[in-house]
Amino acid sequence: MRRVPPPQPHWKPGATITSLVAEMVSLNAAALDVRDTYKLMTGGIIPRPIAFVSTLNENGSVNLAPFSYFNAVSSAPPTIMFAVTYKSDGSKKDTLLNIERSREFVVNSVSEWMAAPMNHCSAEYPHGVSELEKVGLHSVASEIVSPPRVQESPFHMECKLHSTVEIGSAGPGSSTIIIGEIVKFHIAKAAYQDGVIKPEELKPLSRLGGISYGTVGEMFDLERPKIES
Repeated sequence: MRRVPPPQPHWKPGATITSLVAEMVSLNAAALDVRDTYKLMTGGIIPRPIAFVSTLNENGSVNLAPFSYFNAVSSAPPTIMFAVTYKSDGSKKDTLLNIERSREFVVNSVSEWMAAPMNHCSAEYPHGVSELEKVGLHSVASEIVSPPRVQESPFHMECKLHSTVEIGSAGPGSSTIIIGEIVKFHIAKAAYQDGVIKPEELKPLSRLGGISYGTVGEMFDLERPKIES
């Protein structure tokens, strides 16, 4: 990952830009089936950060699963959200069941060096199986919540459940939005300086469409504009 100059460094408000967009294809959402809609959303809403969520099964084993419908919500209180879709048979995934029961979870970031084990955690292992152990990752104890953190991840957020929102009819394509309040942050020392996280140290992995993932090769800074009255 390296820093480069921003695009259009000499652009001024009102100036014309050159766009690569020519013709558009328009699709009525109501006419699409679930699979086609999924392909459009995951292919067009990119890149997406990945929430690597650790929870505890009722037998005490660690459930670990990646979710790319994930983002920040607010900073006061510090809150994040991610969406858990239902299984193809309409049943709930273990992550959702565990959070509904315990009201606790940890969101771990995903870095380039975690790509292979993270991907294997997306397989539908039998209920109660610890994906953490199956893929060879290691746990480290959380300080406030019960579910452990992932040792190999450089950024962890211990969370308590704030609320859930049901979207859809609980069938294929429907989901439950999980909103969690962050109660403890953990950042790799190399990635933390003067209260700011250094993205080049996190080497974040992002989700694209289909089976594709992306890394951050270049980054640039843009100052927030100030409008003069």
